[in-house]
Amino acid sequence: MARARKKRKPVAEMNVVPYIDVMLVLLVIFMVTAPMLNQGVKVDLPKVSSEALPQDNNTQVLTISIKADKTYYWNLGSEVDTQKQQDKAMTLPQMTDAVTKIIRSGNEGGKHTQVFIRGDKVVDYGSVMGAMGGLQKAGVGNVGLITEAP
Repeated sequence: MARARKKRKPVAEMNVVPYIDVMLVLLVIFMVTAPMLNQGVKVDLPKVSSEALPQDNNTQVLTISIKADKTYYWNLGSEVDTQKQQDKAMTLPQMTDAVTKIIRSGNEGGKHTQVFIRGDKVVDYGSVMGAMGGLQKAGVGNVGLITEAP
């Protein structure tokens, strides 16, 4: 007795698992590379090996950038962002006045201000020391220097 076999129709479903795998890989790649993007004023930093500093929630970060032409820029926040950055080139006295206002407003809000200097590697020592002196007049006790890893 021969059984009648039913013809199987081919399955017309699309397998989406490989597409999900690809999307997850792309998501991981973007999550890893996004923090590495550094925006802001183009400064050629010196290369020095050092360890990163721990972050504190009660601290606001102020970054002073000094370009090769000895112009000063400031940025408030842990990341140097061109959208938030003061994009107007400043002289040393203008920068000192702006930083003094920022630090006073941060202290009134109960926040400690951590200040870093991003100086181009061709900027002379006097320009960096002038910025540090201006920061000291503004009431900053500690200043960090930002470098690039070798």
